[in-house]
Amino acid sequence: MRDKLFSFFISQFGEATSQANVPDETVAKFQGVLPDQLLSYWKSEGWCGYRHGLFWTVNPDDYADVLDMWLEDTPFEEIDSYHVIARTAFGKLFAWGERTGPSLTVSCPIHSLIALEKDLKKPLVNPNHEVSMFFAGTTPDECDLKDESKRPMFERTLAKLGPPQSGEIYGFEPALVAGGRMTVDHLKKVNADIHLTILRQLSPPRIPFGTPKS
Repeated sequence: MRDKLFSFFISQFGEATSQANVPDETVAKFQGVLPDQLLSYWKSEGWCGYRHGLFWTVNPDDYADVLDMWLEDTPFEEIDSYHVIARTAFGKLFAWGERTGPSLTVSCPIHSLIALEKDLKKPLVNPNHEVSMFFAGTTPDECDLKDESKRPMFERTLAKLGPPQSGEIYGFEPALVAGGRMTVDHLKKVNADIHLTILRQLSPPRIPFGTPKS
């Protein structure tokens, strides 16, 4: 039976539109690393795409190399050990810190590592509650991107390109960091691992005001 916080998440995103069962060995591998509540979600829900691919729960192993690349030579390498637990259709990665919980977002499309210093310093007292709050506090609007006219892009991109599958994202070509434009016409359906790797190779990520800098 779903808890109230995850039920609220479902009320915002709807039932999964894509689902894969999580192997028992993967659950066992992350026992004691990720919150038991998250592993419980994995067992009961699977790894899922919601709203036709706007938001995904994922296997952290699939994003470990990409995450390491994006955090290389940044303060976050020393702050915590992070694991990607969810992502968006546009390649925004939500990372869980073993000591700091849901404290870091890697916004690959806009080349930014986003975290509040207070979240990185507060103790992680109740990881099970924190991971439930992460889902309850995530909104469809937060997962979307707005174009140059400040209009949400996901629904229009979905209509044009079809839903992204597991392992796919909508990526800008050319990339924004390389002078591309934030418009639906410049989005393509691409392999997530390859695209996010190439993005990181183009330029180091920015660390906006309010996050710790080296």
